[in-house]
Amino acid sequence: GEVITGASVRQGAVTADGEGEIVAGIAMMLKGENSRTVVGRVKERVEQVKKTLPNGVELIPFYDRTELVDRTIWTVAKNLIEGAILVIIVLILLLGNWRGSLLVATIIPLSMLFAAILMRVFNVSGNLMSLGALDFGLIVDGAVVMVENAVRRRAKAQHQGKKETPEQTILEACIEVGRPVVFAVAIIIIVYLPILSLTGIEGKMFKPMALTVVFALLGSLILSLTYVPAAMSFILRGHVAEKESFVIRYAKKWYRPALAFIMRSRAQAVAVATALVLISFALFPLLGSEFIPRLDEGALAVQVQQLPSVSLSQSIRTVTEVEKALKTFPEVTKVVSKTGRAEVATDPMSIDFSDLYIELKPVSEWTSAHTKTELVEKMSKALEERVPNASCSFSQPIELRVAELISGVRSDVAIKLYGDDLDTLNETAEQISRVVSQVRGAEDVKAEATTGLPQLQIKPDRAAIARYGINVEDVNDLVESVVAGKDAGQIYEGEQRFNLVVRLNEDAGKNIESIKNLLLTSPTGVVVPLGQIAEFKLIDASAQISREDTRRRIGVELNVRGRDIGSFVAEAQTAIEKDVKLPPGYYLKWGGQFENLERATSRLMIVVPIALFLIF
Repeated sequence: GEVITGASVRQGAVTADGEGEIVAGIAMMLKGENSRTVVGRVKERVEQVKKTLPNGVELIPFYDRTELVDRTIWTVAKNLIEGAILVIIVLILLLGNWRGSLLVATIIPLSMLFAAILMRVFNVSGNLMSLGALDFGLIVDGAVVMVENAVRRRAKAQHQGKKETPEQTILEACIEVGRPVVFAVAIIIIVYLPILSLTGIEGKMFKPMALTVVFALLGSLILSLTYVPAAMSFILRGHVAEKESFVIRYAKKWYRPALAFIMRSRAQAVAVATALVLISFALFPLLGSEFIPRLDEGALAVQVQQLPSVSLSQSIRTVTEVEKALKTFPEVTKVVSKTGRAEVATDPMSIDFSDLYIELKPVSEWTSAHTKTELVEKMSKALEERVPNASCSFSQPIELRVAELISGVRSDVAIKLYGDDLDTLNETAEQISRVVSQVRGAEDVKAEATTGLPQLQIKPDRAAIARYGINVEDVNDLVESVVAGKDAGQIYEGEQRFNLVVRLNEDAGKNIESIKNLLLTSPTGVVVPLGQIAEFKLIDASAQISREDTRRRIGVELNVRGRDIGSFVAEAQTAIEKDVKLPPGYYLKWGGQFENLERATSRLMIVVPIALFLIF
C-alpha cells in the first residue's frame, strides 16, 4: 500500500450562475442577537479578510439580510410618518382649535417614546410586526376627548361670564371625562389581550405587536390624564371660542335630518342594525385564513429534488442546468445553489436535494413579468421544459426557513401519513398527491421520496465464515474500507487536524465482481475471495425512513398560491375523505403553517369570547 494525502468523500457542492462550482460559507448569528448589528460587523470583517486573499480569489457576499431589514424599517417609518401627518391634519380640520390640535398631536411622539422605553425594558425589538400595528388614531383618542371638552367648557364659562380661572375650568372638564377616557382605553387594551395569550411560534411572532400597541396606549392614557391638562392650562388662556370647522358644519347638514329620520323610525333602524350584525356574522366563515402574512423579500428560493439514486456529479449537472434556465430571465441577477450537505452540516440534505437562492432586481426594472406570482409561474414552466427530471418548488429564503422551523417541512402545507408498512405508505401518499393536486391553489405537490435508492447488500454466509475461521468483523472492515474507508485515527499538522483513513484503491470497488474478488486471509493462512463467504444482492432499498410519535410516516408537501390556506385545507380534506380510503391503522395529520393556524384559532376561540365578556 501507500500513504498519500487524499480527499474525503464529498457529500455536497455549491454552484453559481450556471458557471460551475464555487466555495461558499455562511455566517451564523447567535440566538437573541440583532441581525442588523451582526451583519454590519460581518461586513467589516469581510473587508479585512479580502485584503489577505491571494490574487485571483474573490470574496463576494451573495445574500445580505440587511437589505430586507433596511427596506422594511423604511417602509414602517414612512407609514408611521404619513399616518402622523394625516392624523394632525384631521385634528386641525375637526377640532376647530389649532392650538388644541397641536397639543393633541404632541401625544404621538411622546406615546411612541413611552412605548420605546417599555419595549427596551421588555426586550421587544422594533420590526415590521411590532411597529406596523401602531394606530395613531387610537393613541390620540383620549387626548382629543380631553381637549375638546376643555375647550367647550372654557368657551361656555367665558360666554356665561363666570369668573373661573383656566385651571378650575380645565380641572372640572378633565374630571368630567376622565373615567370615560380610562374605560375607552381599557376596552382597546382588552381587545389585544387574546393575542397576548398565544403560545408557541404564533406567540413569539404576534405578542410583540400586541405589547407595542398596549405600551403606546398606556403611554397615551397617562399623558392624557397628566400632561394634556397641564399643557391646556397654558394654551387656553385669554379669549377661547368654540368654533365649528367647515367639515363639522357640512357633516351636520347631513347628520341632523338623518338622525331625525332614524328617531322617527326607531324600530326599523334597530332592525336594520340587527340585520347588518347578523350578516357580518354570516360572512365571517367565508373570510380566508392564513397563519402569517406574506412578506415580499425581494428574492426567491427554489428547492430542487431529483431521484434518490442520483450521483453527486449528475446532481451538480442538473442544478447547473436549472441555474442556466433561471439566468435567462432578465429579472434575475444571481443564482447560487447548495447541493447536499456542507462540511459542517448545519443544514444537512442528501445529494439529491438542492436549495437555490435567486437574487432579483427591483420590481421597477422587471420586463418579463409584472408580479412575483407571474414570474414564479413563468420560471416554473421554463424549468419543467428544460429540466424535466427534477421537481422544483418555489418559496422565499426567510419564508422557507421559517416554515421549516415552525413545522419541520419546507412548504406551506404538509399532509403526514402514519402507518407501519413502507410500501402501503408510499402507495397511499402517491394517491393523496394525485387527489390534492386537483384542488385549486395547490402548487409544487410532491410526496417524500422514500424509495428508489439502489443498494448493494452484502450478507455474510456465517457457515462458510465459520469453516474458514474468519470473523464477521473482518468481513465488515474489508467492505467498509472499499465503500467509504475506515477511520484509523487522526493526524495533527500545527493547528490543523486530519482524519487518517484506510481505504482500498478505487479499482477494488468499481463494480460488484471486483468486490467479490477481494481477498481475506484466514487464521490458518488460507486466502478466501469475499464472494465465497458472502451473498451479494442488488436491491431497491429505502432512501429514508421517517418516524414521528413512534410511528413510521411519509409526508406530502405542497405550496398554496392564489387563495388562503384555511379554505384550501378544508377543500383538500373533503377531497381526500371522498377519494382516498386509508388502510386500517393508518391516519393523517395536517402540518405546516396550517397546524399553527389551527392551534392559534382554537386558542382564540376561547380567549376572544372572554375578552368580549370583559368589554361588555
